[in-house]
Amino acid sequence: MHETQYKLVKCTINGRRVEKMVDVRASLTDMLRNDFSLNSVKKGCEVGECGACNVLIDGECFNSCIYLAIWADGKNIRTLEGLLGPNGELSDIQQAFIDETAVQCGFCTPGFIMTAVEILESGKEYTRDELRKLLSGHLCRCTGYENILNAVEKTMKRRLQKG
Repeated sequence: MHETQYKLVKCTINGRRVEKMVDVRASLTDMLRNDFSLNSVKKGCEVGECGACNVLIDGECFNSCIYLAIWADGKNIRTLEGLLGPNGELSDIQQAFIDETAVQCGFCTPGFIMTAVEILESGKEYTRDELRKLLSGHLCRCTGYENILNAVEKTMKRRLQKG
């Protein structure tokens, strides 16, 4: 039997510098949920297929279930909780999901929104087909995807002053 190894991870989560000793085998999903109570990071498939655990790491979306917590050392991590304004107000993309009825059970929503944030922060204008492809790493069993696509497209156009 071998001993479990732990390493100190220092990173920024939603704008806050943190340090945590983590099991070297732990996923970033586990660290975010268990150690920091960031429950928007969902445990779905745990093999990088469904997108429910997506978080932004240094501005790029990753499936946190297949990203080791120790790899987060020195990184800037953003979860859905980090999108809220100073008084708890929703971001434009969160509000768009509500306005477009893009939420049903809500399980996949945080991951979809974090991918949408990456898309929106690129500052690029995408076609509907391009958006569909960019969002294709997510599984949703309720909405049929169209309302999600509408929410992202409308927010993109609003941000680019075209809608």
